[in-house]
Amino acid sequence: MNYEQIRFERNGPAAIITLDRPDNYNAYTAQMGQELAAAIRRCDGDDSVRAVILTGAGRHFCVGADMSAGAASFDTSDGGAGAKNFGSTKGGKRDGAGFVGALYNSLKPTIAAFNGAAVGVGITLALPTDIKIAASTAKFGFVFTQRGLPPEAGSAWFLPQIVGLPQALKWCLTGRVFDAAEALEGGLVSEVVAPDEVLSAALKLAHEIARNTAPVSVALTRQLLWRYGPDSAPFDLLTKDGAFALALGASDDVKEGVGAFLEKRAPAFPGKVSRDMPKGFPWWDGNS
Repeated sequence: MNYEQIRFERNGPAAIITLDRPDNYNAYTAQMGQELAAAIRRCDGDDSVRAVILTGAGRHFCVGADMSAGAASFDTSDGGAGAKNFGSTKGGKRDGAGFVGALYNSLKPTIAAFNGAAVGVGITLALPTDIKIAASTAKFGFVFTQRGLPPEAGSAWFLPQIVGLPQALKWCLTGRVFDAAEALEGGLVSEVVAPDEVLSAALKLAHEIARNTAPVSVALTRQLLWRYGPDSAPFDLLTKDGAFALALGASDDVKEGVGAFLEKRAPAFPGKVSRDMPKGFPWWDGNS
């Protein structure tokens, strides 16, 4: 597939998706969201991809929505300039739901490598990623209240799951921009590295995942954690995780994982997400 506003590259088992409007500091448009969703789904369908890295071209990750039309940049009514950023308000789901759904439902672990500023939709589009690494020079901001807007892209759900409600409220209600050190302290990112090391740190994690883990197990694990982590009790989860563990207990992946451990060698898991997901997956689509 040809992309115009993102780049898609491979580094061994890792796919690197780069937001690619560097002259505009990777400002978000609906087309970028559509291309991002398509690239994530492309990775889901490719068994050779074991992890996905999301980063930005040039100095910044994504400075938010394209505001080249001024105040009209957020007007999505008929003829409004905001359709470029977020799609039309008429007839169907917003484009934003496409990339949020693609990231949330991903079968592959996702890593955000914040090489610079990630503000507004520039940070909310990356909230559904699993692991977040920031350059020490990166800046973040949930600036919506300073623009007269509410938080979008599902961020009012995602952000409290990641950092807790008190921290989410502080950042969203003030709308202020904060640095990588505060992002680390607040739990938004798990690691801060030198600016020239952010992509290599993400690649190191991606290769570690590919080298040591089973693709089917990883796909199940990220969905169980995202979907049941916010629950107030474990009982719904217990109806799923035990059944999946039993289903995989006799699998070739488990035989290989145990064998590799006992023989003190690297595993070579044979399972593929394209064919070996257990019965009942994906359960949120009504399968049982």
